[in-house]
Amino acid sequence: MRTVSTYYHTYTVVLMFIFLVLILFHAFPVSANTFSATESLTISSNKTILSRSEIFELGFFNPPSSSRWYLGIWYKKVSTRTYVWVANRDNPLLSSNGTLNISDSNLVIFDQSDTPVWSTNLTEGEVRSPVVAELLDNGNFVLRHLNNNNDPDGYLWQSFDFPTDTLLPEMRLGWDHKTGRDRFLRSWKTPDDPSSGDFFTKLKTKGFPEFYVCSKDSIIYRSGPWNGIRFSSSPETKPLDYIVYNFTATNEEVSYSYLITKTNIYERVRLSSAGLLERLTWIETAQSWKQLWYSPKDLCDNYKECGSYGYCDSNTSPICNCIKGFGPGNQQPWTLRDDSAGCVRKTRLSCDGRDGFVRLKKMKLPDTTATTVDRGIGLKECEERCLKDCNCTAFANTDIRNGGSGCVIWTGEIFDIKNFAKGGQDLFVRLAAADLG
Repeated sequence: MRTVSTYYHTYTVVLMFIFLVLILFHAFPVSANTFSATESLTISSNKTILSRSEIFELGFFNPPSSSRWYLGIWYKKVSTRTYVWVANRDNPLLSSNGTLNISDSNLVIFDQSDTPVWSTNLTEGEVRSPVVAELLDNGNFVLRHLNNNNDPDGYLWQSFDFPTDTLLPEMRLGWDHKTGRDRFLRSWKTPDDPSSGDFFTKLKTKGFPEFYVCSKDSIIYRSGPWNGIRFSSSPETKPLDYIVYNFTATNEEVSYSYLITKTNIYERVRLSSAGLLERLTWIETAQSWKQLWYSPKDLCDNYKECGSYGYCDSNTSPICNCIKGFGPGNQQPWTLRDDSAGCVRKTRLSCDGRDGFVRLKKMKLPDTTATTVDRGIGLKECEERCLKDCNCTAFANTDIRNGGSGCVIWTGEIFDIKNFAKGGQDLFVRLAAADLG
């Protein structure tokens, strides 16, 4: 039979256990996928926010050999720490005394002096309190009204609208004409410095849209336009049954995104600090990221490598070639492998109905800055329309699926053209009758 002292001892042990659990819970709080106005996220607490299925994690971090602190998102289920978004990349905390709060219905990072260093910058008219922040399983960090759980159109703010160097599945790059927002990637300054680097992407939305990778004010690489399957600069990209690509070009939106249809596959597109645009997938058995695709790959991917009316072919020597009916613009630099002067016509166009076209196969289409697009007609009508316009220099299909459809017409000089051993599409370049052969 138990004595009173025995019960007292047991009761004391239970109380001590509960007290210890409370202390541990306070020191190492259990992460949740939501964050409210009554909570704080501090560097010193080591507290983080996890997405519901614990795929992504949000918290403060400092890069190796750095005393600066950033709020970021990384993969929780990937053993190699891989950051996919950084909030205050150009306004780091200079000490380990930083806090994330919801203040005046905004997400705000405060430094040790309680001075804001980063904010979602929503105005009072956009918000009806109360609000809550949530880290979603797709890596999107959103600010929403408390009673809005599942409506993306009702998000007050989302990290997907402000990418850093990484494109995740379901994230969009490009223009939203309704909001005037341009979503683009900008590289880290160095592999260990998340501040804005020299390289960025931009999407040209007029005419026949395509992406450019730029270094400061110079274009270094061009994706080529979307041909219904892929961007025309990457015909070697093999279709994968678990990736669905989406390119939207309407009056309201011009954007690119992709979707992963299988679980436990982690894939991302990144613009590296060296200016490399690459698609990476996590290989669990190797515990590393595998590069599925990257650009630029060779000299032929350099923007305007062969000048006007020249095309690049990495399997020829030299790699620059003039289109049939054209010759080197300046023979001496061309001989010295300076091909930037491009090529010039051998015979002027007549514009009297006698001109014709040379068919170039397996090509990356030229830069689309000076183009007009009509997706409702085919090649025959496209050719007729080009011949009636003395400024028209080339034409092609806009979509290569099901034998080809749509019409894109170039006016003025054409440049940044590449020939592929496999893939690509037909490009029809206008020539004078004397050069048709």
